[in-house]
Amino acid sequence: MTLGGQYDWTQKVYPSSLPPTFPSDIGALLEGIWPDTKAQAAIVNLYSPGDTLSCHRDVAEESQRGLISVSLGCDAIFVIGNDGPDPALSGGENGSEEGKVLTLRLQSGSAVYMAGKSRFAWHGVPQIVAGTCPEYLEEWPASGGDGGYEGWRGWMKNKRVNLNVRQMWEGTEL
Repeated sequence: MTLGGQYDWTQKVYPSSLPPTFPSDIGALLEGIWPDTKAQAAIVNLYSPGDTLSCHRDVAEESQRGLISVSLGCDAIFVIGNDGPDPALSGGENGSEEGKVLTLRLQSGSAVYMAGKSRFAWHGVPQIVAGTCPEYLEEWPASGGDGGYEGWRGWMKNKRVNLNVRQMWEGTEL
């Protein structure tokens, strides 16, 4: 699912036409924390244990502003390399920077801001860790409500929802 600018997964580009408006409440929150990135588009990823995200680089945006990633639910293993060749294909011998990979365990509520050299770095999610969703989220959205979401009770228990936000263009193109 995407918010704001609609990425064309076939052509691997953002359309040049005016995109749908990015949700103002989410945009204001994120821009308050990371003012250098204007929230114009977001990819919403939904993961279950066993799902992965292949190592890739985000290069479709004309803007070089930082990428914002915020997740809720189960922990994920996140890997990030450098901005050179695919770190999975290079050896990184003799202590060189090429091929170095950082592995992080990201918990619910974790945020990653990829700017500067990391903006175009290779990165991916090789694992979602089952059974790690915080207890207070396990029953959401059924918890504490009027019963309207009862069918969703327990749905988040083994899920991870990731919001990956980016600025598509520089200036005031929108």
